[in-house]
Amino acid sequence: MKGAQEEVRRAIGKKERVEESDLHQYHYLKLVIKEALRLHHPTPLLVPRETIEKCTIGGYQILLKTRVFVNARAIAMDPKYWDNPEEFWPDRFLNNPIDFRGQDLEFLPFRFGRRGCPGLNFSMVVIELTLANLLHCFDWQLPHGMKREDVDMEEAVGITMHKKTHLCLVAIAKAYNA
Repeated sequence: MKGAQEEVRRAIGKKERVEESDLHQYHYLKLVIKEALRLHHPTPLLVPRETIEKCTIGGYQILLKTRVFVNARAIAMDPKYWDNPEEFWPDRFLNNPIDFRGQDLEFLPFRFGRRGCPGLNFSMVVIELTLANLLHCFDWQLPHGMKREDVDMEEAVGITMHKKTHLCLVAIAKAYNA
């Protein structure tokens, strides 16, 4: 958080709000978002596909016209593709061409192909703009008496992923003349 917040504040200066035209400046913020999407996949199971021919996947025979579910979250956490997959480490995307637009099959938070998310470009602007403004306008702390290790990042089961327990943070408004 500190690195992304410093990047946003340094680029924005004394402006009150981050605007869409500012987003191109935030390289580290984009790494943080990519890593958050990898680690906390928004939709763990992709839209089911049906096989158009008999094939073998991972040693299993898959018959023609079999409905197949792709577990994108499992792929995003696979140590075959990711070093220390359980660790939140945005720098893994530094100088790494892997992107979430559906070309790199080891990272599919928005699906791929014809069934890819039609709102991908819009949602990324909203995510970047919202996060940049939250980091620019506020300092963030845990509630009194709570430690970092007390934060529960366990996810609830569902079609889309969400936290099992709410994340409680204290937002402290930043003075704009500071």
